[in-house]
Order: sequence, then C-alpha cells, then structure tokens
Amino acid sequence: MAADRTATTWLILPTYEEAANIEAIVAAALANLPEDRRVLVVDDASPDGTGEIAERIAAADDDVEVLHRPGKSGLGPAYVAGFRRALAGGAELVCQMDADFSHDPSDLPRLLAAAADADLVLGSRYVDGGGVGEWGPTRRLISLGGSAYARLVLGVGVRDLTGGFKVFRSAVLEAIAFETIPSLGYAFQVETTYRALRAGFRVVELPILFHDRRVGESKMSGRIVVEAALRVPAMRLGRGRSG
Repeated sequence: MAADRTATTWLILPTYEEAANIEAIVAAALANLPEDRRVLVVDDASPDGTGEIAERIAAADDDVEVLHRPGKSGLGPAYVAGFRRALAGGAELVCQMDADFSHDPSDLPRLLAAAADADLVLGSRYVDGGGVGEWGPTRRLISLGGSAYARLVLGVGVRDLTGGFKVFRSAVLEAIAFETIPSLGYAFQVETTYRALRAGFRVVELPILFHDRRVGESKMSGRIVVEAALRVPAMRLGRGRSG
C-alpha cells in the first residue's frame, strides 16, 4: 500500500509476465533508491500473476505501489500511466527501467546523482564505457542500427536513443506532453528524449552495461521494430504532438 508521505523520487517499472523477476527487482531497486522513494509497478494484467505478487509486496512495504491496467497495450501506454501517477503523487525525479535486470539497479544512484546537473539522464549503452552483453549479432545490429537511424533522421547527437534506463526531472515530463505520444513500443523511448531535446532541456548520457534478461522471454518483436522505423520520421515532422 502507498504511504501518505510524499515521495519525491519515483521509479516506474512496467511489467508483463515478470513473475519470476518482480520480487527481486523491486528489492534491488529499493536498496539503490534514496529514502524519499516510491516504486510504482505498472502491470498489464499479466496472466502469470505478476500483478498479484506485486500487490503482496506493496501490502508489506509502504514504498511500493501497484497500478493495474486492463490488458497488454504496449510499453508506451504503460509509461504514460506511470508518469501520470508519479506526477500526481508529487514526484520531482521520475526514473524508468526494465523489470528483467537488463538494467542494473545498482546504476540508479549514479543516474540520480547526475540529475543534479541535468534535466534528463540516460543510461547509455553506446557511449565510452557502455556496452551490451549476451546479445547475438542480429540483435546487436538491430539495436545499433535503430539508434543510428533515429539519430540521423532526427538530427540529434544522443548515442542511445532507444534505451529505456532514464531519470527525468518532473519539469521535463510536464513540458513534453508525454500523454500525446502515440508510440506503443520502443519508439516511445526515442520520442520522450527527442521532445526533451527540442524543448531545450539538458540531456546527458552515462555509460551502462546492458545485460540480457535473466529469466522469461524478451518482449522485442518485428512489429515493435517496424513501428519505430515508421514513427521516427513522423516525430521529425511533428506529427502526433499537441500544441
């Protein structure tokens, strides 16, 4: 259950069929977040019971909250719902990361510290010191190529546009009209960063080592890749944006 006190640092964890990971990832996140924290699990009606496990965790820890959504509708809408709840709850810093340990929770303090001098901090696989482990050549090519393609089309210098390990200042989320982003998959990651850059916010990249998930199945699909390829040019043209 959620405590009455206001948490200023929120971590959004979108989940779908992460029953094998959820307890460990929440515990690891809590161990690496400051005292004024809230972990928000956004579960898309996982059939494997992820949401029910998260509820048990929340019942025992006031720093954990669960937001249940009626079905699987994509990463982007899950983050939109999570961001909305965090801002309503008084968040000053909003973190996002995967729930499968591909992002290392021990990197959270470093990213949060960098937010003292930046508006949006990205955990980057593709700056000096960053990297990817356990991936085969095909997935490496898709990821590297996707970031390079988005960088070229959008005309920005950020190296890891498709990454999902981020810390936003609340002012960034309030300014970029995140609720109007139509992307369902990983294009959502590109668009939040691009909108922050266009709005004039300071975006910095810190190196991280990205690991393949410990257990469970990847949510990456050909449909997600195609959506991103089509959505990026639309971002440059300003489609799907309010105002």
